[in-house]
Amino acid sequence: MPLSTGVRIGAYEILALLGTGGMGEVYQARDTRLNRVVALKVLPAEKVADADRKRRLLREARAAASLNHPNIVTIHEISEEDGVCFIAMEYVPGRTLEQVNSGGGLPLKDAMKYASEIADALGAAHSSGIVHRDLKPGNIMITQDGRAKLLDFGLAQFIEAAPPAGETATLRTMPGAIVGTAAYMSPEQAEGRTVDARSDIFSFGLVLYEMLSGQRAFRGDTWMSTLAAILHAEPRPLREIQASIPGWMEQHVARCLRKDPLERFQTMREVKRALAEALPDATFPEATFLDSREDTGSIAVLPFVNLSADKENEYFGDGLAEEIINALTKVPELRVIARTSAFAFRGREQDLRTIGQRLKVATVLEGSVRRAGNRIRVTAQLIRLADESHLWSDRYDREMTDIFAIQDEISLAIANALQVKLAAPRRQTGNAEAFQSYFKGLYWFQRYTADSLARAKESFEQALRHDPGYAPAHGGLATFYFGLGALGIDRMVEMAPLAKAAAQSALEIDPTLSVAHSVLGLVAGAVEFDWKSAERHFQAAMAAEPVPPLVRVQHGLYFLTPLGRFDEAVAQYRRALETDPLSMMVHFALAFAYYCKGQYDDAIEHAARAVDLYPDYWLVHFAMGLALYQKGCVEQSIASLETTLRLSPSFVQGTGMLAAAYVRSGNPGRAEKLMEEVRERSLKRYVIPTCFGFYHAAIGQGDRMFEYLEAGLAERDPYLTRMDAEPCFAPYRSDPRYRDLLARMNLG
Repeated sequence: MPLSTGVRIGAYEILALLGTGGMGEVYQARDTRLNRVVALKVLPAEKVADADRKRRLLREARAAASLNHPNIVTIHEISEEDGVCFIAMEYVPGRTLEQVNSGGGLPLKDAMKYASEIADALGAAHSSGIVHRDLKPGNIMITQDGRAKLLDFGLAQFIEAAPPAGETATLRTMPGAIVGTAAYMSPEQAEGRTVDARSDIFSFGLVLYEMLSGQRAFRGDTWMSTLAAILHAEPRPLREIQASIPGWMEQHVARCLRKDPLERFQTMREVKRALAEALPDATFPEATFLDSREDTGSIAVLPFVNLSADKENEYFGDGLAEEIINALTKVPELRVIARTSAFAFRGREQDLRTIGQRLKVATVLEGSVRRAGNRIRVTAQLIRLADESHLWSDRYDREMTDIFAIQDEISLAIANALQVKLAAPRRQTGNAEAFQSYFKGLYWFQRYTADSLARAKESFEQALRHDPGYAPAHGGLATFYFGLGALGIDRMVEMAPLAKAAAQSALEIDPTLSVAHSVLGLVAGAVEFDWKSAERHFQAAMAAEPVPPLVRVQHGLYFLTPLGRFDEAVAQYRRALETDPLSMMVHFALAFAYYCKGQYDDAIEHAARAVDLYPDYWLVHFAMGLALYQKGCVEQSIASLETTLRLSPSFVQGTGMLAAAYVRSGNPGRAEKLMEEVRERSLKRYVIPTCFGFYHAAIGQGDRMFEYLEAGLAERDPYLTRMDAEPCFAPYRSDPRYRDLLARMNLG
């Protein structure tokens, strides 16, 4: 029976009943000691009758009381008076989110503001080891000044109630049973399994879905049918309900709502980053989503300097650094710069502070490696860049067979110095020779010349001779084969089956290998034109963080761009730049995305910055040349495309575009000479037919253009899947032959 006005519980005088529920009764009360108004939650006596249960409840409530965050309702006191357990907390005038969102959904700007604040609150709680377990609109207050504040952290697991007929029943049985509110439960809650922070991420997705659409994601006539929907059904796509919802938002909410916790975002920090990078600046400032501790919890592992007599041993130091990077990326609260950006400073005389500023990190690991016969000496030092002090350093003189132990010891020392918890090492191979050969393959693959690619293939195959069960080496071969086809070095119709077989071999050994799933997505979409299958493969490739930057680029270039989802591609590239800010491939992909969107000034500006970073990387010169051509800066376009071909003579697509630029500049003779050279080359080695398609498109020879595009389709040239984003084909888009080409790629 509700308490009457004027009744006192300890120091608190009851003023009014605010509400009741499975968590007890909530009153407005006055703290007579401090003369302040509070909210007093009185817990049901029958729920805390058991002494052990009461002790656990109070312990959990005190843990929640330790949270100090502007978007979490502050708990002032947890106590018991005359057998009555109560929690005194901050009184928040306002309405619940459930009351605020009573129509057809909230405006995007409001929904994103509340989502940001809810995500910040959950992130703070999770970092303190507290899971909410009962996140729902009724537990989110919207204050009178428009801020979201969360209630009832960590308490739901202790409340047991028989469910009424309504689908929002709060459910709890004994350990191993169901906890939470039915319509906002995660699948693991619904099955009574152990929950962690990812359960709150699912519930967050449900709340965000409802804010955007005005509808619950899972509905049923009873709480049992609601639970069945959560376990077995998929929510209606958001854009079917509200067409104005951005595609990237639908994608992020869908990822929150994956049935398998491993396929969701793994931390609220990941959720915040995804939303921040996808949000238009005018909608909500990115800074609101960012954790203030990110700058301090960050590290770049620089390539270990090779001091060996044999300079080819440089790959060994690269491999050592790469394995340390892989170990550290498993720490959710640590931002670890990816290999390609960290290694960008090799051979450059730059001080550590400059490197830290470029990579936006607070700490750097640097070291050296010297190998002589079967002996190895590794030195390493962890440096805090703010004052260039040494947080840790050590030297290891060991046998080569101890290399894995050295990696683990360095990673553990870094984790201890940065006060983070390192996951148990997950070794892909115990064979030191396989390990060395694999990283030798990566070393050569990055150089991307005809000679280095041959060496990369040889090294990957050598790794597999040492250890046939080494999944990353199979994945390296898969990426290698697809790359040969994509660059036109060999026929894609011949390379795709080899890439697919190597990727499948990798996944038979390690079903979680991201790069292997990504290659299957590349083949399914860009070669087999099965875009639904491609989407499933890319979802698997990106199911767990950290997602390799190369996988994000492949997803954007070969899946999102062919489907015209340019904004989502840009969002993927920006996420990749977060941990790989100096990646050559990511910078090219971002410039190319702006080109596809018709934002030529943005493409030129970004490509120019990338050229400053990597003056010898041919792809950024190519992106620059494309955008300058469309801007009408033909002479500058010719200069960029000439540089592209000087740096990569075998890139014949660039030759086709350069010939087109010469035609436009009034020099058809030079254009024809270039194309004649390509024809002569095609008599000796494979040449992608599409390069002729570009040229004939530029000189207005539509029939010849379609002949070469047909030939390119037969060869499964992946560039054709992006033809609808290529401005040079725009004059032909109304031609039935053009529409037929798209239809046969399932892009019509």
